[in-house]
Amino acid sequence: MSNPQPQDFSSTFSSFSLAPGSNFRSAVQAGQFLVTAEVMPPKGGDPTHMIQMANLLKGRVHGVNITDGSRAVMRMSSLASAVILKHMGIEPICQMACRDRNRIALQSDLLGAQALGICNILALTGDPIKAGDHPEAKGVFDLESVRLLRLVQTLNQGFDANEKALPDGATHLFAGAAVDPQCGSWSGLQRRFERKVEAGAQFFQSQLICDFDKLDKFMSQIAAGCNKPVLAGIFLLKSAKNARFINRNVPGIQISDEIIDRLERAADPLQEGVAIAAEQVQQAQQLCQGVHLMAVKREDLIPQILDRAGVQPLT
Repeated sequence: MSNPQPQDFSSTFSSFSLAPGSNFRSAVQAGQFLVTAEVMPPKGGDPTHMIQMANLLKGRVHGVNITDGSRAVMRMSSLASAVILKHMGIEPICQMACRDRNRIALQSDLLGAQALGICNILALTGDPIKAGDHPEAKGVFDLESVRLLRLVQTLNQGFDANEKALPDGATHLFAGAAVDPQCGSWSGLQRRFERKVEAGAQFFQSQLICDFDKLDKFMSQIAAGCNKPVLAGIFLLKSAKNARFINRNVPGIQISDEIIDRLERAADPLQEGVAIAAEQVQQAQQLCQGVHLMAVKREDLIPQILDRAGVQPLT
């Protein structure tokens, strides 16, 4: 019996490869008004619902963010989920949090993302473990978001964290970061934003924005001149109860009484939430370079929000 020949996987994996410029990267570099949306991976092993929600966003968003253990709740791997969506023709932005990985694991996942054509990375520190569904788990936090950005920059220069040359050359990862324009410490916000820009952040997605005056101040006093797009976080409020829950449980967020009263009085609170989100998208268009839409469990309403805001489908 003849010895089996080693299988050549090059043709198989060539279909995974993304050119260094993804569609999202191209839109950033072209200065387009950017639209991204967030989709959570499943709590189990079946990605069907995630795929259904993400499919509804085709042609409406430049990229779909896949959360990585958001709120420290265990879900399917963000990288695996990103690969699934990529194969469905949906451009993913893979969130990567430092909470659960040391620098060895982070580098491994980043190199794996490169190999699988997942080039868009959102570098995050990660939410506190005590907030989630496994409060007895141990956090890693070997790095935090700024040092993770620097690590991506190092890989993109062709070296690992030990300054050893990568044997197959540099990666082509496109890294972004989170920002909170409503942060209580203005000097701390400016310092951290500047550190992220210096560390290689190519775009910024903000936390939920409820104070557009603060966003305006941030854009004019801190982000001006950095030449990196900032996407305002727009959250779909589903009811007055939902808004009050966020006020109680999300630090730094204070949804106004005026918006809560609108939701309370509405005959259809969910549709009122859609109207509020559309108005906020229009406000953001006057202030920054994009919006990041969060509609937890109702991603199907994101196209409606964009339509009401007058944001045209992508060409």
